[in-house]
Amino acid sequence: MNIIQSLQKNPDLWDLFTCREEYHSPLRDRYDRFPYYASTNRNIFEPRVSQYLHDEGYRLEYPEGKKFAVCLTHDIDVLYKTTVSKGFAALQNLQGSRFSGFLHSVMEMHSKKIPWYNFCETMALEDQYGAKSSFYVLAQNPDDPYYTYDIRDCETTFGEIIDNGWEVGLHGSESAYNNPVEIREKKQKLEKILNKSVVGYRNHFLRFRVPETWEHVRDAGFLYDSTLGYADCIGFRNGMCHPFKPYNLTQQHEIDLIEIPLTIMEETLDRYMKLDSRTAWAMITRLIDSVEACEGVITLLWHNTYLVDEHRKFYEKILKYCADKNAWMTSGEEIIRLVR
Repeated sequence: MNIIQSLQKNPDLWDLFTCREEYHSPLRDRYDRFPYYASTNRNIFEPRVSQYLHDEGYRLEYPEGKKFAVCLTHDIDVLYKTTVSKGFAALQNLQGSRFSGFLHSVMEMHSKKIPWYNFCETMALEDQYGAKSSFYVLAQNPDDPYYTYDIRDCETTFGEIIDNGWEVGLHGSESAYNNPVEIREKKQKLEKILNKSVVGYRNHFLRFRVPETWEHVRDAGFLYDSTLGYADCIGFRNGMCHPFKPYNLTQQHEIDLIEIPLTIMEETLDRYMKLDSRTAWAMITRLIDSVEACEGVITLLWHNTYLVDEHRKFYEKILKYCADKNAWMTSGEEIIRLVR
């Protein structure tokens, strides 16, 4: 079915789908993002556009007859804990009388283990549930602001990731969302390391401008983006839980790029919404069940820094829940192969 023609018959859903309210909006947060609190869409937990399309007969055919998909993604913002940061954590735990945390921090200071360099551990965990995922990595230069690691140090690991069927995509830097030259340059840099084309993109801090960032990402040669989600609230930013081609309202044309909309980021639950684990779990399962009902794709973002200790166990709990529902759990690259 033609999604554009179908939605244009319903003005309210068309406006939601195209993010019309974000065009020229002066309401931005400190990262120049359009936040959920500025949106007029109060049904953020319902994929209203996807549900409408599903009711109209829109379907995706997933492998092995599976009814819905889970796109698993990881943004790699940092890889190493510095000695200073470990010492600061120890001091904070001591001042807060958290003695077990203090001892843990002291042990970390003397340990050679790198808890955030956990690509192989993450793949092993996902493999237990028949899942694959995408790792979006920063291709920074040492003189870039907020430089945290050099992708050349990870070349062998990235090769193992790709050889095993997982994806390495580009995590655009803080300023890239509004800088098409930088997006192209960092894509080329990562491709040189990987010796293959890079098809997937997500911008750092979820910085995004509708529709300009979509155009920049498309012009750089990516096949898909997965940035479209709110930092301050989980849910369905434009009512979609299916991959889709965005529409540029200013130029009145469809953009030749697939958006796999972001549904849940763990930092949103933790830092922004400040939910306890029980409430977070209830909301996550509600969203998963909603996506299952309209046979869509739910996208999860779990940073490598959250793939340790209790946060890792929580992530595994999600994997098990989706595996029990017989979901197709895979990378953005595999989703794109399905829908293009």
